[in-house]
Amino acid sequence: MGSFALVPLRGRPLLRLQVLRSERVAPHYQRVTVGGDAITGFTASGWGQWLRLVLPSANPSSLDDLPDRVTPLQRLRYLTLDRDERPVLRDYAVRRFRPIGRQGPELDIDFVLHGTDAPASAWAQSCGPGDRLAAVDEGQAFDRSRGSDHVLLVADETGVPTVAGVLASLPEDATGTAVLEVPSIDDAGELDHPPGVELVWLSRDEDDPPGRVALETAETVVFDRSRVHAFVAGEQSLARRLRRHLLSREVPRVRISAAGYWRRAR
Repeated sequence: MGSFALVPLRGRPLLRLQVLRSERVAPHYQRVTVGGDAITGFTASGWGQWLRLVLPSANPSSLDDLPDRVTPLQRLRYLTLDRDERPVLRDYAVRRFRPIGRQGPELDIDFVLHGTDAPASAWAQSCGPGDRLAAVDEGQAFDRSRGSDHVLLVADETGVPTVAGVLASLPEDATGTAVLEVPSIDDAGELDHPPGVELVWLSRDEDDPPGRVALETAETVVFDRSRVHAFVAGEQSLARRLRRHLLSREVPRVRISAAGYWRRAR
């Protein structure tokens, strides 16, 4: 199999990593800890830093011939491969990085569990020590130039790892609210955050569409519209509807960051 690319990623290096361990940390989260010699090329930058992961497909040799860097031409070559031959590409937040861990430098990635039909979720549950993957550092999800001293952070379970990275990076005197919706209250965990930022964990009923509880709660949050940086990450309708609500409350467009991570089947 020839070299391939992911997307036009400005020639960023591809890090060849290996699984150190995988553990269920909550009913709907599997934490995969990765490392290996190439982890020394990773620089933690916080603020919801995210990676484009390259995971093996059903073909064990799908990671055998990866490029050192990715280019637009390699992306075209990737798209010509049969689906069963292509590596699986998915975007995930850096949950935590430890320069000195149990097995050298370690990086934690939290996968939301969607059953065994979702390739990344299935891989996270079945991978073991020594299994291979690769990653490209895509930078920070949270744009500090839009403000970081007063925030409204809203996410469903897919956006929680990103928000966790943002919370840990905020200045100690930051104020605001983080509204975090998860399938089960047992998915709520301890997150580092400034004392002036309130964490609101919400669980939804089985019949509730993802994001509904977070949206309804976020719409009641009081904030200074002239200072707030509103950051939303999760299902597309949550991002779209909350953005519309914030605009109706006259929050400046430049202070709203809304990312649709996935789309619910209708």
